[in-house]
Amino acid sequence: MRFGIFGSAQARRGGPDVDSGSGFRDFVDYNIEVEALGFHSSFVVEHHFTGFGQISATLNLLTWIGARTSTLRLGTAVMTLPWHNPVLLAEQVATLDLLSQGRVDFGIGMGYRYKEFAGFAMPMEEAEARFDEALAVMLKAWTSDEPWSYRGKYWQLDDVVVEPPTHQKPHPPLWMGAGSPASIKKVAALGYNLLLDQYSTVEDIVERIAIYKSEVERLGRRFDPMSVGVTRSINVITEPAALQKAYENRIIAKRRIDRLTVRPDNQNAARVSSDEVITASALYGSPDDVARKLDVLRAGGAAYILVNCPGGAAGLRRFAQEVRPAFAESSMPQPAGMAR
Repeated sequence: MRFGIFGSAQARRGGPDVDSGSGFRDFVDYNIEVEALGFHSSFVVEHHFTGFGQISATLNLLTWIGARTSTLRLGTAVMTLPWHNPVLLAEQVATLDLLSQGRVDFGIGMGYRYKEFAGFAMPMEEAEARFDEALAVMLKAWTSDEPWSYRGKYWQLDDVVVEPPTHQKPHPPLWMGAGSPASIKKVAALGYNLLLDQYSTVEDIVERIAIYKSEVERLGRRFDPMSVGVTRSINVITEPAALQKAYENRIIAKRRIDRLTVRPDNQNAARVSSDEVITASALYGSPDDVARKLDVLRAGGAAYILVNCPGGAAGLRRFAQEVRPAFAESSMPQPAGMAR
């Protein structure tokens, strides 16, 4: 199996005695250690209007991380295309790809939080159409060396050549978040990699990988297990009280997300998971417990795990030392002194 990380940071508002940047700086240091521990990638979220300071300027933060690392893949999970000017976004992604010498993995999505669409005064019903148009513009921007124009419903461009070019050709690898069978098949049809979320059950993850694999092969392409990134919250904990507290914190965090997500008309209320699903989808427990749960995922076709570690650097270090060696790719660099 291959392991990357998935995560966010917080920059809280406050008075003159509050260092709002400390959370971001700590996250950069965390990513430096992630690379030293031999992880393959770091996928970073994009969110807005949360009230708790989640990452909003994702590419800016990844640029800082890219400058402090040398091998870590720099992923977005995900950039919500409907909210962005696609030409400006294409330029920013290309700049990061050039500066990092081709380390960008560009994860994209349509968005799902009502609070964000409401904040941008954008109907959620337009999300798919805006996504499709923005993606078409970005692909044109990355692959056209001659001037071109575009007339769409949301964007119009006249006689442009978008600069700079990307390092990776024809453009950075594209990853798409999806959950429903129809959306998963769309990702396969586009030829992109698939991102699966951290709150789905293991059974759902296995089913979704199978749908994606089947569709890729139906379209005449070879399925690469590393083309599916499965996000999981992983926490190596041996004390029963600490384990119970970790589950409680996970439920609290998901409920906070739910309050930002659900529409007033409850049309997307299916995104609210039960407490049982929230806890069952987490890989928490002793090293043996976590390894056993990882084994179930591996048996179901999951080969690339993006670790969201509530335990921070210490927790990730423990996972890397006590669990990962039994699952890691043979080619993955191991930090000096790690138990094998």
